[in-house]
Amino acid sequence: MSLLTLADPSAPLMALRLLAADFPHLPAPCVDVSTVYPERLSLRFHDDFTGFEAWREALNIAPESVVHHVQGHGQTQVLNARTTFAGAELALTGYAPVSAAVPVLAGSGAVS
Repeated sequence: MSLLTLADPSAPLMALRLLAADFPHLPAPCVDVSTVYPERLSLRFHDDFTGFEAWREALNIAPESVVHHVQGHGQTQVLNARTTFAGAELALTGYAPVSAAVPVLAGSGAVS
């Protein structure tokens, strides 16, 4: 196995550059580009879904393509969506605490 170079994750790095230029007004995410998945740019939002939703709308990701599940022994809701942007796989993830007012629907993929 050969070592990756900085050129290998060039698509997600370029996508990040374009996102910063095109959407500077949107909430700042936690950003990850990894040598494990050099084609992927991950944007993560913690504590509520406001940032996730702003980016989902900006990237024209259909609401019905968002996957919801619960983790952390029922304490944390997670939203996941994927799309392609500027030649990179873009993974959008949001985390928020489960409130008593939000029921977890059967078949929602709840994981403890």
